[in-house]
Amino acid sequence: MSSQRSGLPPRGQIPTRSSKGPSKKGKKSSGFKKFLKVMLTLIIIAVIGVGLYGGYLLYTADKVIDATGTSGDVPAEKSAKVKPLTMLLLGTDYRPETGTHLSDVIMVISMNPETKSATVVSLPRDTKLDMDGYKTNKINAFYPNFLAAEKKTGTSAKQEMKTMMSKFFDLQIDYVTVVNFQGFRDVVNALGGVDVNVDANMCYRDRADGTDINLKAGAQHLKGEEALGYVRYRKSNCRPRTKGSDDFSRNKRQNEVLHALIDQAKSLDGVMGAGKVIESVGKNMETDLESQQMKNIISAYWNISKENVAFMPVTGTWRSPYVYLNDDELDKAKQALKDEIAGIKPAAAQAETEGATGR
Repeated sequence: MSSQRSGLPPRGQIPTRSSKGPSKKGKKSSGFKKFLKVMLTLIIIAVIGVGLYGGYLLYTADKVIDATGTSGDVPAEKSAKVKPLTMLLLGTDYRPETGTHLSDVIMVISMNPETKSATVVSLPRDTKLDMDGYKTNKINAFYPNFLAAEKKTGTSAKQEMKTMMSKFFDLQIDYVTVVNFQGFRDVVNALGGVDVNVDANMCYRDRADGTDINLKAGAQHLKGEEALGYVRYRKSNCRPRTKGSDDFSRNKRQNEVLHALIDQAKSLDGVMGAGKVIESVGKNMETDLESQQMKNIISAYWNISKENVAFMPVTGTWRSPYVYLNDDELDKAKQALKDEIAGIKPAAAQAETEGATGR
């Protein structure tokens, strides 16, 4: 498939699980919903980990982790301190103003404690998922449908997503974490804001949910609501209109904000706000991680460098109503996740390391 980018994708429709495979297309959704929610273990790890110096922060972290994680035991050989792990991160568009749960951020993260590195693969929210056992639909529409079916199926939506995405990536996903938009706003505010280089003027207003995006191009220090607007922005309804944005550009902005948050977390403001960060994440996150495993992850990765976090957004071609992924990019992303688990460095990184050591 081509990686050509064009058009502005509309919102998705809610799928139903089926054993019949591909089915008919759903209707367009009229609402302008959003993107991003990105506080995965990397943020729990890198962002939260910086604050574990003081007794108060340690107490706060323990309290939140014990309340957020599950109570299961973690065998020593499966501890994140010694075993590479893969996690599915879902960022939902849930906010008190909307009540919706579309998973507008879909990321898979592989982490290796030996190399102290991670690989993050992100997919466009409008990706067409056409796989045996599931009705063809946009990838971001599956989680809310699984939520609606939980009582009937007896299986949690998080488990359904983990099973489906393990099959999609041909990789065993160990855990799943779901974070919502409110958590994103709270974390950015707890860190005192985030510094980004806004790539273009952005203006969009929606009275229905209180959205008011009004950003100017250039270096900016954004508070939580402004940062959320930056990563959500799709199109303009202002006069004069500002240039629209596609899923691929939004994925790039996600990665930019993640890196900026990691930097901010290591600053004085980040250390001072670490307690609030921990509490913010805990209030807005659901996970099947055991509390003990969460602590193992923080212990193993608390000082991870952003240079050791490789982001691999997969692009594709927009043909209404779906994004059709670039097959070559998807194959490389799948292999990169597997290589991370195996502790295999990418060829470019290996050559750089060997050059630095004079081999």
